[in-house]
Amino acid sequence: MSGSERADVVIVGGAIIGSSVATFLAQRDDFDGRIVVVERDPTFRTSSTTLSAASIRLQFSTPLNIEISRFGVEVIKHLDRYLAVDGEVPEVDFVENGYLFLATDAGLATLERNHAIQRKHDVPVTLLTPAELRHRFPWITVDDLAGASLGLSDEGWFDAYALLQGFRRRARWLGVEERIGEVVGLERDGDRLRGVRMADGSVIEADWIVNAAGPRAASVAAMAGIELPVRPRKRLVFHVEAPVSLGAAPLTIDPSGVYFRPEGPAYIAGFSPRDGDEDPDTLDLAPDRAPFESFVWPALAHRVAGFDRLRLLDTWAGHYEVNILDHNAIVGPHPGIANLLFANGFSGHGLQQAPAVGRGLAEWIALGRYESLDLSPLGYGRIERNEPIRELNVV
Repeated sequence: MSGSERADVVIVGGAIIGSSVATFLAQRDDFDGRIVVVERDPTFRTSSTTLSAASIRLQFSTPLNIEISRFGVEVIKHLDRYLAVDGEVPEVDFVENGYLFLATDAGLATLERNHAIQRKHDVPVTLLTPAELRHRFPWITVDDLAGASLGLSDEGWFDAYALLQGFRRRARWLGVEERIGEVVGLERDGDRLRGVRMADGSVIEADWIVNAAGPRAASVAAMAGIELPVRPRKRLVFHVEAPVSLGAAPLTIDPSGVYFRPEGPAYIAGFSPRDGDEDPDTLDLAPDRAPFESFVWPALAHRVAGFDRLRLLDTWAGHYEVNILDHNAIVGPHPGIANLLFANGFSGHGLQQAPAVGRGLAEWIALGRYESLDLSPLGYGRIERNEPIRELNVV
């Protein structure tokens, strides 16, 4: 290739997923290759990481997702072990208030089924009756509820940008190189990729290429002739002020799909589209206040005493990279192009799943296998076979 340079690993995308892969790989004693992270927007102003609600939970319906997030909690609680640089540790301000899933009669069986799986895997979670819920959180309207699931520890929210910068700083300290630019092509030779082609015409040859391109993941995969069922979907976040204080409230998910949590003295809220709702593919991040007035505010006013007097302070939008097959991540090598690794389609869970996925792909590159946690069920093979892994707790 003319005008090319060489790296051992090129990671396309430098937000939390790409930076985690780079960090975990660079700190392995059995890997000493050159790692280049290519990022199109060094400000991360529109990054899914930066614009997310920055939360982490163990209340999933699949054991693998539970274990993936459990390692995320381990990293967040012990940043001194994972992201220290010359004795300095990122301050991510983890607020460990838990998640609270509310259920009507229609959703109670699913809640109980999830609870059984979670308890089997030692998740610190409890089921609450409406009376217990009212006693613990007197501000919740429980008349139409049949039960709730509350995380007692290892769940909450944190500073996503601080965590991202912590990973980036650690990666650079370990020798990872960052390249500002955009990948516009993948150089393919049969069943292998030879490298990436940049917008400026340069080429970086590589033994491994990691697709960590977030909302643009499908476009990057298409450069190698691969169909990746990952779509960019806009998710709105509303910053609101309330005339009441709910104390140390958990991140609460209403049966309507609306969620809210404290954000300092105020709150943030959002929603997951319901079945039948329009949810178009888009890279647009223009904020839209209309859903707050028509849907989010009425749901909050019904559920929380005093929230009928909310005041909307701000609105922003970020991306979910939705795997339209099953809302679970696609991780690991492509079956026909073994040196192309996916880290895509996290469907809103990327921030909390980044540490385990970064560690796993680092193991795959260095060892040719997963060592700490078997991520192979999330591989691309299930896409080809059309065998979804159903995650029931999608927020």
